[in-house]
Amino acid sequence: MARCVQSVQEFIQDSFVPMVAVLCSEEAERVTRKNNLNFAELLRPFCRLTSEGHIRDPNNQVQTVKNLRICVNKLVASQNTTSAVLGPTQRQLLSEVVLSCQPQDGAVTNMITVGGYQLNFNGKGCLSTSQCAIFRWSITFLSNSKYFFIYLKSTTPWFEAYRENFLQSMPASDHEFLNYFLACLLVVSSTEAVPVEQFLKLSQEQHRVQHSGEYTNPKWFIPNTLKYYVLLHDMSEGNEHRADTVYEDMKQRYGPQGCYLLKINSRTLSTGEDEQIPDPWSQYLHRNNLHNQVNGLSNSLSSLPLQLDTASSSGSLNNLSTVNSDVKRGARDTESLVGGAGSHGICLTLNDHDHIRQFIQEFTFRGLLPHIEKNIRQLNDQLVSRKGLSRSLFTATKKWFGGGKGPEKSINEPKSTCGLLYPPEAPELQIRKMADLCFLIQHYELAYSCYHTAKKDFLSDQAMLYAAGALEMAAVAAFLQGGAPRPYPAHYMDTAIQTYRDVCKNMVLAERCALLSAEILKSQGKYSEAASLLIKMTSEDSDLRSALLLEQAAHCFINMRNPMVRKFAFHMILAGHRFSKAGQRRHALRCYCQAMQVYKERGWSLAEDHINFTIGRQSFTLHQPENAVIAFREILANDSRQTATQQGAFLREYLYVYKNVTGGNEVSLPQLPLPCIHSSATRVYFGHERRLAEGEKQAATHVSLDQEYDQDLAAMWRHLEEQLVAAANRGLVPGNFQPTQSCLNSHTDNLRHPFAVVEEPIIVEVTFRNPLKVSLALSNLSLLWKFSVEGASLSEEMSEGLSGKALTNEDALALGARLRLLPHRTGQLNIVGVVYNLAGPLPGELTPSTEGQQMMDMMVVHGKQDLRIQGPRLNQTKEDKMLIRHGPDRRLEPIITPPMPLMEVFFLQFPTALLCGEVRKAYVEFCNVSSVPLCGLRVASTHPDFFTFGSQATTPLTPVSPASSENCSAYKILATPHQLGSVTSEILVSPEDFNQPSGVIEIPIDGCTLQPGESTQLPLWLRGPDQEGVHEINFLFYYESTEKGIKISHRVLRHKVFICASRSLSVQASVCHSSIPPPNCGLDDKDCSGALVFIDVENINTSDAAVREFLIVQVSSSSQNWCLHKCINPAKDKDCKLTSRERAKLCFRATRCKPREDTSDTVERYTFADLNLGNEQIVSSSTPCGDFFFRCCQNSQRVNVVSSSCKSQGSLSTENTVSDITNIVKKCNELDLNIIVIWKAYVIEDNKQLILEGQLHVALQAIGKEASSLTPKQEATEMVLLKFKSELPPPAILPTVELSQLIKTNLQYPETYSHPFVQESLCVVPVTLTLSNCSLAHVDVIIDLRHKSVSPVFLEVHTSFTWVGQTQYKLQLKPQEMLSLTLQACFLKPGVYNLNTLRVFAKPADQDAMCETSQQIASPALIIINNA
Repeated sequence: MARCVQSVQEFIQDSFVPMVAVLCSEEAERVTRKNNLNFAELLRPFCRLTSEGHIRDPNNQVQTVKNLRICVNKLVASQNTTSAVLGPTQRQLLSEVVLSCQPQDGAVTNMITVGGYQLNFNGKGCLSTSQCAIFRWSITFLSNSKYFFIYLKSTTPWFEAYRENFLQSMPASDHEFLNYFLACLLVVSSTEAVPVEQFLKLSQEQHRVQHSGEYTNPKWFIPNTLKYYVLLHDMSEGNEHRADTVYEDMKQRYGPQGCYLLKINSRTLSTGEDEQIPDPWSQYLHRNNLHNQVNGLSNSLSSLPLQLDTASSSGSLNNLSTVNSDVKRGARDTESLVGGAGSHGICLTLNDHDHIRQFIQEFTFRGLLPHIEKNIRQLNDQLVSRKGLSRSLFTATKKWFGGGKGPEKSINEPKSTCGLLYPPEAPELQIRKMADLCFLIQHYELAYSCYHTAKKDFLSDQAMLYAAGALEMAAVAAFLQGGAPRPYPAHYMDTAIQTYRDVCKNMVLAERCALLSAEILKSQGKYSEAASLLIKMTSEDSDLRSALLLEQAAHCFINMRNPMVRKFAFHMILAGHRFSKAGQRRHALRCYCQAMQVYKERGWSLAEDHINFTIGRQSFTLHQPENAVIAFREILANDSRQTATQQGAFLREYLYVYKNVTGGNEVSLPQLPLPCIHSSATRVYFGHERRLAEGEKQAATHVSLDQEYDQDLAAMWRHLEEQLVAAANRGLVPGNFQPTQSCLNSHTDNLRHPFAVVEEPIIVEVTFRNPLKVSLALSNLSLLWKFSVEGASLSEEMSEGLSGKALTNEDALALGARLRLLPHRTGQLNIVGVVYNLAGPLPGELTPSTEGQQMMDMMVVHGKQDLRIQGPRLNQTKEDKMLIRHGPDRRLEPIITPPMPLMEVFFLQFPTALLCGEVRKAYVEFCNVSSVPLCGLRVASTHPDFFTFGSQATTPLTPVSPASSENCSAYKILATPHQLGSVTSEILVSPEDFNQPSGVIEIPIDGCTLQPGESTQLPLWLRGPDQEGVHEINFLFYYESTEKGIKISHRVLRHKVFICASRSLSVQASVCHSSIPPPNCGLDDKDCSGALVFIDVENINTSDAAVREFLIVQVSSSSQNWCLHKCINPAKDKDCKLTSRERAKLCFRATRCKPREDTSDTVERYTFADLNLGNEQIVSSSTPCGDFFFRCCQNSQRVNVVSSSCKSQGSLSTENTVSDITNIVKKCNELDLNIIVIWKAYVIEDNKQLILEGQLHVALQAIGKEASSLTPKQEATEMVLLKFKSELPPPAILPTVELSQLIKTNLQYPETYSHPFVQESLCVVPVTLTLSNCSLAHVDVIIDLRHKSVSPVFLEVHTSFTWVGQTQYKLQLKPQEMLSLTLQACFLKPGVYNLNTLRVFAKPADQDAMCETSQQIASPALIIINNA
């Protein structure tokens, strides 16, 4: 709770002070009016004594009176009776007191940190227009969960002012004497003709008012009221000597303690201009006037003028009525009631101030205090004498004040405990009177004893009003006893409050009791009890009182040992609501703003909406529309859980307030809260939107805002662009290379300024989100941008935009609006925001009438939202990792560059479905749609084997235009007679004629330059992928400007297609050594070796019913070392046609190519050999067959490199010996023969037969290994376990299977041999053994003719058969050498014998004996021996 400026003791002492009346003559009033003051007002700033006073109690003990203050009021008589409630005038004036007391600007902020809350209290309820935030009481969430407590030092002066004026305005009650007058000052001017007579008249008038019974107010403490005679002397007019003479006479008449000469107005106007005299009256006059108005206006109907001063009194009443008519004006301007600022005491000097101060002290110490002391003694004596007991009341026991005369009751009065009236001489009232006197002079111990005694008497008589008063003051007196061990009796106060409120129905006294008790409880740290007490005093009869008490209760909750922050906020909301009902809008706004600190950003969305809505309305009512707009923005900017109806009402309120704020002045557009803009989702596209296809033309897809960003695809496009840039820069990528980004979003690299081209549009897609459940209408959307050219800058709004867009709650996720900019100059462009018109829903269902249109126009507001994009978080340096730093995001800050070429690409007859290996011809058209020529046209693709533009040296003469290409073959065809299996001529071709090592294809256009507006059309051959399925194929076209040295070095164009590949044929091929040498090849010819190639072709197209059959047209080979020589297929007269699931097997003989003559040309050349199986021969070495062959070879080489590298990661290096042997074996079995199978397919489509062409490739790498045209599925790489300690290497495993194929053997002998065994028992047959070295190394060979087999079968076959002559040979064969040996076989009897019983061992010549391996023997060589 906010602390008071005064301490609790000072507050209570100033609330109950001795009351002194003032009765002045007319002349004395005139003298004081020179200072714009009456006599009571003149004395008020000096009514607090600066020195201590002393009195003696009935026990003759000296009591010190410190810091005593007296209250001096003008005597005004009335006939009003005391009321239990405040009147309308009193309520109004108290309301004005609170309204006039507002927080001051620039007040010192007081902060309290409570757990996770940080609350600011600077007392301001209205918001500063210079601040952007809605609240000056900001709230910050702290991760620390511990409670910290800082006592609030801020004050609530409006509550203190209310409390002071409330206590001063309380009427005097019959059950107590605290507000009764103790003395009366009779003031007469020294200029009177006979001052003594005037004193006599004034004394008589006072006596008449007190004792005549005509007036109920004011009330007097004792019958013998102290009269103090004051002679007022005006130093500027009167005769000072005469005044002294009159004063001496007065001392003789009234005694020196009963009169005083006060000299004032010593200042003249001539001397007053130079001297600055302080004005101590200003701070008292406003409170005094309000207090006088309460007392005067409430009794104005029954107030009667004093008979002595008729004119003066009536004038005073007229002044009061005038004040009443202008009460609101007077409450807001405190000095309007008493004169201008600084005009009080204009005739007084500092010495006059001292005279007045001295007069007060003299009156108090020599008149008032002795009078009080005397009356205390008299009351004590009277009570003691009546009871006949001890003279000392201070030491009396309980029975001293027991019994007594009961209270009198009026005959017509109901028998209510509140209506009891004691006669003035009743002992109970005398005890209460004595207690009040002791309380006023700070004798709290004696006062408590009297109150305690009176309380018992009143309770015994059931006089509850008197008992409640005694309980109240007994509790206060007990608290004020200095150093007393007696605790504060809070239950006394609770009983008193309950009695006042429930029994006596007197809320005024109950409120006073609650105010006193709350202050006492707070001073003792009992904030919970104080808050409960204050909350109990709230009721519906007074909104102002309830609001003030609820606010104080809220402060109690925040000041507890364990602060209750949410209770504080809740009761501040209640206080704000009651302030609003009481008309205190500024205080209501302040309460709501302070409570907002607790509810803000804590998940209390509905509470936040209510508070913001109330703040907005209160701010608008208080003529703070800017703050109202900010408050309503808070409701609409956050996701609300309100119903659609409530949200619509909030939106209409906001739009109405917004319209009042702008007032048609839209020079500076304010920020709109709706709809929400997802700034990070803003996308920027540079360039023209893709042109739609024209007829059969299919435009390149390029990049558009409709495409979603994919990180993998972006990396793929970057890789393709790097290939193109490297190809254009002699194989090197420049260090300042940046990939082209046509569409920027939150995932792209936005650290650098993007480039845009003059006269090419910039499309900005802004993502809007509607957080409400009602629809929003946006219209006239445009971009707000800034443009600078060489230091000059200009800002304007683009007129190009959307004319209208409806954003409903169904579009809450995202709704993008695409706005277009067209730059006309080079420079720097900054896109800063979006400007649009916002319209909300109409209340109810309105038909589109004129009235509805007018309302819609009223609900449309014009504003903007800034586009602020936060860059990525930096994480490079240590400071970046420790702090939260974000890099720049410059996607909305493009640099406009000079004109650049712009190319469009169109595809004609481009298929969407192909058979695997199918070759089809399409056309591509390149158009330069800019005003700048382009050059350096290139293309890269993720599937370079999918297409080819052909080789200029080998491109066949095929139709150039698409119209003339129907039913024409894509191959170069030569007409030949039907000679199945004939050997064709061999053609040497260089791979450089077909493909480029970098994978980048230069597009052959005439002149290498495309002029502005020019277009060219080129053929494009396509080949279906070898694997079935849907394939995504990406093209990236690259081109440059003919002008060098510009900011944009090149431009690219993307194209993406999807090809559905269906099954066609499956080709399986294998090769083995041929034991029979080719014809026309002698034994001395070392290079004359042959091989047999077996090709299995199967029709695996089962799903496509339109494909009738396949026809194998031609089989070609391409290799550097081998070529197909002849087809040895036995079915020579049968066509190779395959329907579904049919299979054909073809056999070919392959020979080594003849070595070329040594030339200076070191370029590798491939030998193409074509074996046609029909009437037409396709030139496989020309486009497109040769192109696709070399593309597939290059792709398979890349796959092999990748697979071999993956396998090598998990293996260790082997022994050098094993490595050498493996290389030898590989060289022994290396073949490097590529088979090209060209086919035709007959397809029925739309009742028409179409002929499709295609080619399949099979790469035979080694003898004995089967190869397939189908792409093998890649298996996942096995995980390799990490090994942390070395292990012994595994033993070397020799490739025995491969080593057994070093030597090929062939036996030549007669199949049948006749011998006359009768004549000669031994039959010797010559046998020729031919040995062939299949490797490229020297081989040591051992031939063993001895029989080593132990098998029974072989024993039976070998019976009577043996080799004669030399039975073991050791030879060495050179690489690829053939050697023949003549052997002799001896037979003993006729029969069938297997001559292939010899054993051949071979090893590389440079290896040891452990590498010696038995060679594979051919099939059994059977000979028939007949008996002649």
